[in-house]
Amino acid sequence: MPVIRFGGGAEVTGARVRSWVIVGGVLALAGLLFVASGRHALQSGSRQPQDIAELVQAESARVGELSEQASALNREINLLTSDDRTGGNVPQVEPPVAEREGVAAGSAPVRGPGLTVTLDDAPASSLDTVPGNPQPNDLVVHQQDLQNVINALWVGGAEAMTLQGERVTSTSAFRCSGNILLLHGKVFSPPYEVTAIGDQEALAQALEDDKGVQNYRAYVDWVHLGWGVQTHDQIEVPASQSSGELRYARVPEGTDVFA
Repeated sequence: MPVIRFGGGAEVTGARVRSWVIVGGVLALAGLLFVASGRHALQSGSRQPQDIAELVQAESARVGELSEQASALNREINLLTSDDRTGGNVPQVEPPVAEREGVAAGSAPVRGPGLTVTLDDAPASSLDTVPGNPQPNDLVVHQQDLQNVINALWVGGAEAMTLQGERVTSTSAFRCSGNILLLHGKVFSPPYEVTAIGDQEALAQALEDDKGVQNYRAYVDWVHLGWGVQTHDQIEVPASQSSGELRYARVPEGTDVFA
């Protein structure tokens, strides 16, 4: 193998020289791509999100636009499948059954008596004024707190429910990241409001009996987390704006699956 000798006596084999040449070529190409990307961004005038908060805000706005488009398409579908367009030949479900299915699926608005539960973060001053050395994590509403309230209301016989005005159905999923709530592709900040239609006394009693809610209210007394329950003689829960389409993972074709 050829050897290159330098003045100091160091020796470099031909293989090492080739490696350095390859590495140098890759770095030069990466630099050209970086410069080209920067020039394209400047020429196009686009501004990409620089952090997670901006990215969430941008994606939330995009989801809002897509949701409006989906709602418009659903209205168009309802119009095209109405009796006036089809001549009444489309098989119809019995009205009582259709009503129950619409309520359960969230596709129909619901009106009736109910209540609203409000949860909110504690004031930051609680870190300095409350005994017991509370931590910042103790001052925020967590995902499990909302889940406990929602599950308790279902147990109490809630017929329909919303979280931040969004209809909660069997396919609804929400996530808390810090002190923000992600639901149906939208971003919400506290205070959080859960509204349920049903027997007010039964709903209130279910909240009192739930262990998770009891634990949250212990923090209400300790660090002053926000908590409130307001009854309504008549409220309306809107229909869900989501498509309700279920998505699930599929095994790619040709993949061996072992039991």
